[in-house]
Amino acid sequence: MDISDTSDKPVNLNRGEEPPPYDPSLVEEKWQQLWRDRRTNIVDVHDAADPFYALMMFPYPSAEGLHVGNLFAFVGNDIYGRFQRLQGHNVFQPLGYDAFGIHSENYALKVGKHPSDLIPQNIANFRRQLERGGLMVDWTHSLATTDADYYKWTQWVFLQLLKHGLAYKKQAAVNWCPSCKTVLANEQVVGGACERCDTHVEQRFLSQWFFRISDYAGRLLSNLDTLDWSETTKTAQRNWIGRSEGAQIVFPVKRVDGDGDGDGESIRVFTTRPDTVFGATYLVLAPEHPLVKPLTGGIYTSAVEQYLARTAKQDVVTRKSSADKTGVFTGAYATNPATGKEIPVWISDYVLMEYGTGAIMAVPGHDERDFEFATVFGLPIVRVVAAPGEAADTPLTEAFTESSEGTMVNSSRFDGMPVREAKPAIVELL
Repeated sequence: MDISDTSDKPVNLNRGEEPPPYDPSLVEEKWQQLWRDRRTNIVDVHDAADPFYALMMFPYPSAEGLHVGNLFAFVGNDIYGRFQRLQGHNVFQPLGYDAFGIHSENYALKVGKHPSDLIPQNIANFRRQLERGGLMVDWTHSLATTDADYYKWTQWVFLQLLKHGLAYKKQAAVNWCPSCKTVLANEQVVGGACERCDTHVEQRFLSQWFFRISDYAGRLLSNLDTLDWSETTKTAQRNWIGRSEGAQIVFPVKRVDGDGDGDGESIRVFTTRPDTVFGATYLVLAPEHPLVKPLTGGIYTSAVEQYLARTAKQDVVTRKSSADKTGVFTGAYATNPATGKEIPVWISDYVLMEYGTGAIMAVPGHDERDFEFATVFGLPIVRVVAAPGEAADTPLTEAFTESSEGTMVNSSRFDGMPVREAKPAIVELL
């Protein structure tokens, strides 16, 4: 029985009779040709009665052909598009190719061809494979990001952002894959290695373009509540947006031992807990902070340089997740503006340049990481917030991190004040 000729008719089998063998190459080729002849997947986007737009992210045409992960992703989107078609929608499902970028350049270098010659060949093969996959793509609407008619608009959008101060450039610590020769997002680093090629990821301090998304943090966060997304995805988005409310506090550098030239400098920190400033017993700079060099001198130089070299080999993900607290003293001291006391300035990899100012006021009595660091290096731990039933001299066996309840202690004129009232009062004082 030739099921390629009768696959649109029911197949009647006698009891005990084996079903005809399924030959995908015959069945699928027939129906795909019928779809092309009938223009099944072509939609008049200007005159659709009940339109539904199903867009899947574009693949990189940076290899000779698709890999199974591409089809795994596309099939999911295709199933959803077909479901919407069964619901009565006119489904518009286009597809394009993300043809610019380091992946295409690296592949071109590997095979010894210019990207402008190689990419069109790859795209032709990608399309052939995608059509054989049976996706309900409207191939009358397809593009590559290397098309001038496409990228002139991405350039226009960037120029608008630049014109309005929403695009800017600054030095930043990044995850660098020496094999792919590109920057990786934290999510692309798995176990300290590049998820694409498994090469060990390094940290580099490079000049990078940024978008001032923080200006819209409030709107982005509130709009997440209106989206029908999984809670896991929304939590990841909230973490990426990373909005924090707090204050900047300035710590003047008092003295620098050795031959550092940082006298007269000031260290700015961002904190969400200004109420705990009386408990700040040391400062910590990210290894990439621009004040590290001017604040370091004399007998401290060698240890600091060695620490910076070790840290440069770590990726940001490892630094965020590491349980071990490491650091080195710079030889510099700053003044706590609340207490007037001299406090040391340290460097540690648990402080990241990408967050806040790249410097923190360390309050070991009320922050878990600061508590662990102070315990390792024998730095003072002072309680400045007491829970109900506790006093100013109640020993701390761990950091007390409750940020909304409690009473101020060891905080001069603010002693006895509820934490909620102390926060704005201390900010006003400083």
